[in-house]
Amino acid sequence: MDIGLNIKKIRELKGYSQDYMANQLTISQRQFSRIEKNEVDLNLSRLNDISKLLEVTPSQILGFDEKFIFQNCETVFGSNQNYYAFSEKERELYEKTLQDKDEIIAMLKERLKGLK
Repeated sequence: MDIGLNIKKIRELKGYSQDYMANQLTISQRQFSRIEKNEVDLNLSRLNDISKLLEVTPSQILGFDEKFIFQNCETVFGSNQNYYAFSEKERELYEKTLQDKDEIIAMLKERLKGLK
């Protein structure tokens, strides 16, 4: 069982960096990298901390497979559709990204007006 690789895959699906994970776990990025490479023994307490941070259960980490993506999403339009509602955290990040985009566009439009 490759627990470290499972953690890495889930972390990447969530869009988290190793630095982010390490900071949240109060360990170095190098130490977190060693966890993902299975270079250190992972105790139950650390596995629980990582699973909480990744918003999954320890058993989802241990038994990770590609179906995880769909198990972790709530179907919006029925089981035969490919539309999913993601976590509140993911939704907030998406909305913040859209807001930032709109602010940048407005700023660039103002700069263009000044050039005319």
